[in-house]
This record gives sequence, C-alpha cells and structure tokens, in this order.
Amino acid sequence: MMAPVNPLHVVVLMGGWANEREVSLMSGNGVADALEANGHRVTRIDMDRNVAVALAKAAPDVVFNALHGVPGEDGSVQGMLDLMGIAYTHSGLATSVIAIDKQLTKQALTPHGIPMPGGRIVPVADLHDRDPLPRPYVLKPVNEGSSVGVAIITEDSNVGNPIAREAQGPWQEFDELLAEPFIKGRELTSAVIDGPDGPRALGVTELIIESGFYDYEHKYTDGRTQHVCPAQIPPAIAALCEEYAIKAHRILGCHGTSRTDFRWDDELGEDGLFVLETNTQPGMTPLSLVPEQAQNAGISYPALVDMLVHEALRVHGRADTQEKADG
Repeated sequence: MMAPVNPLHVVVLMGGWANEREVSLMSGNGVADALEANGHRVTRIDMDRNVAVALAKAAPDVVFNALHGVPGEDGSVQGMLDLMGIAYTHSGLATSVIAIDKQLTKQALTPHGIPMPGGRIVPVADLHDRDPLPRPYVLKPVNEGSSVGVAIITEDSNVGNPIAREAQGPWQEFDELLAEPFIKGRELTSAVIDGPDGPRALGVTELIIESGFYDYEHKYTDGRTQHVCPAQIPPAIAALCEEYAIKAHRILGCHGTSRTDFRWDDELGEDGLFVLETNTQPGMTPLSLVPEQAQNAGISYPALVDMLVHEALRVHGRADTQEKADG
C-alpha cells in the first residue's frame, strides 16, 4: 500500500441509471480502490434520485465523477454539484452539455479547423421512407456515449432498404438520430490530461477490432478489441491526432482529462484523419484507454487518479483544502 499523500475525503460517484451503468460501477470501484490505496478516505455513492441528500450527508472535500452517460455526463450532475458548492473532477456544466451532444460538438470544433464528418440530425420516422445519406453511412444517438446505439448502414445491411420499422437498431430506441458518412479506415484515440503547464496528450492508441466496429460491446468486453499503444502509425499522423485532441480539449473547455476519437483513412494521409467525438468522462475500467495511455506515458493508475482529484481542487478554487491536507 502506498503511503498517504494529500489525504482527503473523496466521494466517488458512480452507477446511476444510464445505459452505461455497469461500466460506471467498474470505473468507480477501480477509482475508489486506488484512492484508498493512496491514503484518502473514500465514500462510494451509487447514484439514485436522492443523490443530493447523500452528498450533503457525506460532505466531501471533492467528488470524483465516475458516471458515464446521462445524467452524469450531460451537465445535470455538474449543475447540481455547482449549486451545492462541491468540487468535482472532469469537465463542468457548459462543456458537458456541448460535448455530449455530437451535433453541438461539430458546431464548436469545425470552425477552428478540426475536421469532422459531415452529417445531419434525422427524425427516425424519415428513415423508414428513404436513406438520409448514400450508403454506407452511420446512425448514432445525438446524446449518448461509449458508442451506445451506433449502427453502420451498408448495401449489405440486413435492415431493409429503406430501413424497415421492425429491423433491430437504434431507430427503435430514439426519436432522432445523427446520420454521418461512413469513414473507412483505422480507429485511433488520444487522451489529454491537464497539468501545471496546461493540457498535454498522453499518446495515440490504435484499436484493432476482431469484427464490426468499436461499439459498446467491443469497448468493454475483454479480448474483443486489441489496443496498440503507442499506435504504429506515421509520426505526422500521431502528432496531428495529439494536436487535434489538445485543441478540442481547449476549445470545449474540458478539465482533468478527455479523450478524442478518430477515424483515419490511411490511403489519404493527413487528409484522411477525422475527429469523431471528444469524451469528457473517459472510462477508468481495467480495459479503459486513458489509464492505458497514462501508464505508457509513465503515470501509474493511482497517480492518475490522484492527479485528477487535485486538478479538480485547483479548478474549483479549493487549493486551500489541498494545502491543509498537505499540512
């Protein structure tokens, strides 16, 4: 066990009722274990509708937000914590509202020279009349993370043409979907972490999928996806990934850490690199990419967790709490 460093009372907020509940519990318990190993006092809270009462009773120095999806990633929990005056890890309200909405993210990033796929929001009812884009194209929920509800529609897709109402897909769960052109090529991702000198990229990972695409199941099922870290790609592409990831982190106003995902058509070189999204609440499970990239950059999992906690205190103006803990 590590010697206590900056002992604090940290609430780890996890679980909830989103589609990604189980992943959040894995992230949260991993974080809590690491914080306890670092000498902190930890209260684990599985979020329910009475979460504000539980937080007020716990009265922590800081909350580690290990929630994924809605409402932990969309600004709802961030707004509650702001009103309660509690410091918390990761991004704030405004950033969370924008970054979880894929269309708002495009509107924020593309004017700054960050390439993203085109596309438009489509009412689900229209999908059953005609395709919104030439096939192949991608359909995804506007406000979900972890590739929940993503479908790739190709000429060979067994969903009908146009898409049949009875076919299985995200059109049965959502009223509207974002339609984007499908970009062939390789899956890349780059994590960013804040530090004393500002945000820095931790590297680039390539995700090699056994079949299909990098959906929720591939992300969180051991053995379904191979992580190549660092990615075996040209240095210029790696540098561009890191540049775009840092730029997105800054433009969106992310705090703590973020992870930006890419598709790269290697036949087109730098012109084939596209940002898909920036995740403000990256997973912290054993299979997660941010801890893996941090480890490759020389930052252990316990050290990473501690960095996020102390960055949260700095961002929320609670450096005095940290200093008292040091003393």
